[in-house]
Amino acid sequence: MKRAYQGGCHCGALRFEVDLDLAAGTFKCNCSYCAKSRFWIARAEPRDLRASGEPTDYLGHNPVAHHFFCPRCGVHVYDRVDAPNMLGRPYVNVSVACLDDVSVDELIAAPLRYGDGLHNDWASTPKETRHL
Repeated sequence: MKRAYQGGCHCGALRFEVDLDLAAGTFKCNCSYCAKSRFWIARAEPRDLRASGEPTDYLGHNPVAHHFFCPRCGVHVYDRVDAPNMLGRPYVNVSVACLDDVSVDELIAAPLRYGDGLHNDWASTPKETRHL
């Protein structure tokens, strides 16, 4: 069941509210960006994210993945992934580490799935996940 969560960056310049169902699962990827930033996400529909502030948009190797981070404190708060992508529609990845009102117990209970983004095979689990 979806619930509204509040979140933001470390300094508070970026704030958001997002409707998430953490019981639907969370995700970690081994692509070069996610592995280096330890980006642990929950996926949401674009309409379910209400954001304020002026984030910086970083485009890495994937031209449809917009990585938004705070230009002041540097915290990566969420992504917007445009089509074409593995789902065939736009979606948002929210950093669960940026959720203010989620308990550690909720995060531990949320199912976790891994994707092999390093080899452009997000539907498969990488051979090694301990570092993610």
